[in-house]
Amino acid sequence: MIKEEYKYSAITEKIIGCAMKVHNTLGNGFQEVIYQRALAIELGKININYAREVEMPIHYDDQEIGTRRVDFLVEAKVLVELKALTLLEDVHLAQALNYLEAFDLEVGLLINFGARKLEFKRLTNERKHLAKQETKTS
Repeated sequence: MIKEEYKYSAITEKIIGCAMKVHNTLGNGFQEVIYQRALAIELGKININYAREVEMPIHYDDQEIGTRRVDFLVEAKVLVELKALTLLEDVHLAQALNYLEAFDLEVGLLINFGARKLEFKRLTNERKHLAKQETKTS
């Protein structure tokens, strides 16, 4: 369901729909790369713009200190991090939130194919979100 109050809701809804189709077809128990390949096929079917395994720089104190690959970058706006774990832990959520901040993106999805039912969490980079709100009120 598209919720207008959520930024990029239309995009995240499409991604989640594709992930559900993948999980309904494959079930759980495969390695993450299998789900990544299947999700790429589904995203391609709906003609949504995406890039896989995008290497992005990590900055600290305005200096590049390394790189990290994000599983998907959809429409150059939504970060998608995939997992294939029986249980998501706080560390996985923290990792995805750190990626949002490091890559200077506002919205992301953490999707877990490893559980019996598909799990997904919509993520917001609160610092970026708050900075935009402050700019609007200034």
